[in-house]
Amino acid sequence: MALTAITDAQVFDGEKTVGVRTVVIDGARIARVGGEVPRDCEVVDGGGATLLPGLIDAHVHSAPGSLALALRFGVTTELEMQGMNTRENRGSITDDDTLADVRSSGFAITPPGGHPSELMPEGFRPKWDLPPVMPLMPFSTTPEEAAAYVPQLLARGSDFIKFMIDDGTVEGHPGLPSLDRATLNAGVAEARKYGALTVAHALTLEATRMAAEAGVDGVTHVFMDQPHTAEIIDVIRDAGMFVIPCITLNASMMGITGAELADDPRVAARLDDRWDRTLRSSYDRYPQGRLDDVYATVRALDAAGVDVLAGTDVSMPETFFGGLAHGASLHHELQYLVAAGLTPSRALRAATATTARRFRLGDRGRVAEGLRADLLLVEGDPTVDIGDTLNTRAVWRRGTRLAA
Repeated sequence: MALTAITDAQVFDGEKTVGVRTVVIDGARIARVGGEVPRDCEVVDGGGATLLPGLIDAHVHSAPGSLALALRFGVTTELEMQGMNTRENRGSITDDDTLADVRSSGFAITPPGGHPSELMPEGFRPKWDLPPVMPLMPFSTTPEEAAAYVPQLLARGSDFIKFMIDDGTVEGHPGLPSLDRATLNAGVAEARKYGALTVAHALTLEATRMAAEAGVDGVTHVFMDQPHTAEIIDVIRDAGMFVIPCITLNASMMGITGAELADDPRVAARLDDRWDRTLRSSYDRYPQGRLDDVYATVRALDAAGVDVLAGTDVSMPETFFGGLAHGASLHHELQYLVAAGLTPSRALRAATATTARRFRLGDRGRVAEGLRADLLLVEGDPTVDIGDTLNTRAVWRRGTRLAA
């Protein structure tokens, strides 16, 4: 493969804007950041544009066609927080540069009948082909069961272990079976023996506290049932946890649709009718929630030095999973993070270097020599106007430029 030089672009390397204007791609890797343009290479004019690492959505659930849709929006990696794309099932994805790359927890540890069963309408069956290897369903009601499932999940290709801590309060199903403290603690302790990363679904303040006290590495939501306190921010910070707020999901739970995003011509041109309908809908399960409280919590977490990661909880093109669409909603999440009080640069880190670091993806998330050439070139300057992330000029996945 010939060398490619992206020239005259502002470069945001995943942490900050750097004073170089040229990045050279050699095959699937970044060969050089800065310096002269090599002879006999393809030149991509980046004048007036900003070059970013490919974006990472830290909370998704895959659906047919979703990885291709994500890549069209410059999302080069998705982190699946429940799904089928474990190592044993994603061989074809790994080498397909028309799709976003993916890492997966497999299925989460939850009791029988626990979250997310309450989200599915009665009789609903997803319409997609079954994977070569069906994922393990680690239903657990005792500490012994949770601990026993951890090595099985890892052996079956889970990249991290997820726990559901949800009694259904926020989803309008109070009394939903949920992991108790002893079962969660046993599962997390077992994962730690294997050096496995752990995450927890927690939509309430007390579930978040439970995750922190168990030693979970990160929570895949920010709580939305009440305002934060200084004490819970300290608990999260002192536990060293990261937080994936998924403000887009919280807004949808409150009945706020993604219609304004769907009306943006930069988004509309990339969505089919099913995703357009889904984005214009909402979950609408917790209308009493206050988005300003969520904003204040995210702002306090960031101010306390907690690692905030950008994720969406996007799922299938179904209106009962509304307000979200793969790829598009990560840009929406960046806008929400800035509305909450993060600077545009901090929001960009949340979708690149910070997420890569916390999920141990050392080969991506930054524009640096030797890393994967997962790159996004956008018109304008998203370190000033976060909305510019949607001004896609070019996307590369492992050095292969996505066809327009």
